[in-house]
Amino acid sequence: MSIELPSLRARARVHAALGDPARLAIVDILVLGDASPGEIGQVLGLPTNLVAHHVKVLSDAGLVTRSRSEGDRRRTYLRLVPEVLASLAGPALEAAGRVVFVCTHNSARSQLAAALWRDRVGGPVASAGTHPARRVHPRAVKVAHRHGLALDPAGTAGVADVVRDGDLVIAVCDNAHEDLAGPGAPVHPRLHWSIPDPARVDTDAAFEAAYADLDGRIARLAPAVRPAARPETGPSIP
Repeated sequence: MSIELPSLRARARVHAALGDPARLAIVDILVLGDASPGEIGQVLGLPTNLVAHHVKVLSDAGLVTRSRSEGDRRRTYLRLVPEVLASLAGPALEAAGRVVFVCTHNSARSQLAAALWRDRVGGPVASAGTHPARRVHPRAVKVAHRHGLALDPAGTAGVADVVRDGDLVIAVCDNAHEDLAGPGAPVHPRLHWSIPDPARVDTDAAFEAAYADLDGRIARLAPAVRPAARPETGPSIP
């Protein structure tokens, strides 16, 4: 993941511009359609000079552009720049051919994460453990089934047997992250999710909490993951 200072400064300006309730209300209006400053003032009950001030701040941040009416040329309409608003989501991750979730035993968190990714996002996904257990934890299988996901009770695997070049490796537990982040480790996770081990508590509620945590994190990550480019194929030869 690449973090560039100019990009951060631009996003900071956008956040600052949205830090006023009136400006946020103007953006809410412009999400659905264009409007003149006068129309915005009427909707929000703001005087002309205050609308002009807020519009200038939004324009300086790149959030709003102006265009002259094709009918009454004295009229100006404001338009939202959706690409700038979308930039608040943060930078995208580099293209990944496959997502691999890793935990210690590959018996609960990594298994649930892979099943969730397969169901919510799709595409190549796998899971592995730094010290894989002989089976998937029964409560992990139970919570997966409760949410319509399938886990193979015997389908555990080790990191060395699963991870390959080009994978986006995500450690979903602290132990796996620390094992793999050290010098000489064959695999280095690109991301770390500090999710408590539900097997320590060993209750349905603990496994349900881990599931919910993973579900929310995957929903936030998925839009930032760019799929790897597929190789171009030439025309078929009869």
